[in-house]
Amino acid sequence: MTLREINSKMVEATVLPGQRLFSQRGAMLAYKGDVSFTPNIQGGQGGVMSMIGRRVTGEATPLMTVEGSGTAFFGHGGHHVHVIHLTGDTLCVEADRLLAFEGTLRQGTMFMGSQGGVMGLVRGQVTGQGLFTTTLQGQGSVAVMAHGGVFELPITPQRPVHVDPQAYVAHHGEVRNKLSTALGWREMVGRGSGEAFQLELSGSGTVYVQASEEKL
Repeated sequence: MTLREINSKMVEATVLPGQRLFSQRGAMLAYKGDVSFTPNIQGGQGGVMSMIGRRVTGEATPLMTVEGSGTAFFGHGGHHVHVIHLTGDTLCVEADRLLAFEGTLRQGTMFMGSQGGVMGLVRGQVTGQGLFTTTLQGQGSVAVMAHGGVFELPITPQRPVHVDPQAYVAHHGEVRNKLSTALGWREMVGRGSGEAFQLELSGSGTVYVQASEEKL
C-alpha cells in the first residue's frame, strides 16, 4: 500500500487485501472498490498504551482504520499535504498534522521533556503542541498536513537548522531538538507575536517546515 499526492491538497491510497491504512477520522473524500472504514481506538501498532499519555492531556486525534481492496482519496480542511516515505527511521510529528499513514508503521508517543529537559516542556507550551508528540517508525508512507505547503531542509552535524516553532511540521532521522531564546529574532526576521524563541534541530536528518505560522 502506498500513498501519493494527487495535487497539493489530496492524496491517493492504494488499499490491498490484508493490509491496513490509518487516517484522520473524517478525512476520506472518495473511494473506489470494496473499501471499509471503521473507528480506531488503538492508535495503530502502538496499541492503547502508546496513546494513554496523549488522552490524559487531551492531545489524541481520532483515527479510522481503512481496509479492503480499492483506492481511497484523503484530504482535510483544504490544508496542503505532503507525503513522507520512511525507510526504517522514526518520524516525529504532531497528531493533528497526520492525514494518513500506512499500517506497517509503529505509532508511539514521545514526552517533550525527554529532549532538552525543562526547555522541552517550554517548547510544547510555546508552540501550542502540548507535552507529547507522535512518533511513527518503520517502513512506509505518511501524509502530513500544513498551511501554505511544505519544504524540506536537511540537517547535518556541521549545519544545524533553526526553525520558527510555529512553522515546524515534523522531522525524522537522528535529530535532537531544543528551544532557545534569541532576543529580537522573531521581531527582526519573523512575523510572530513577539516571542523570541527558535527551535534548533541538530544531528542528521530532515525537518519539514510549512510556509506559514498558522496552526491547524
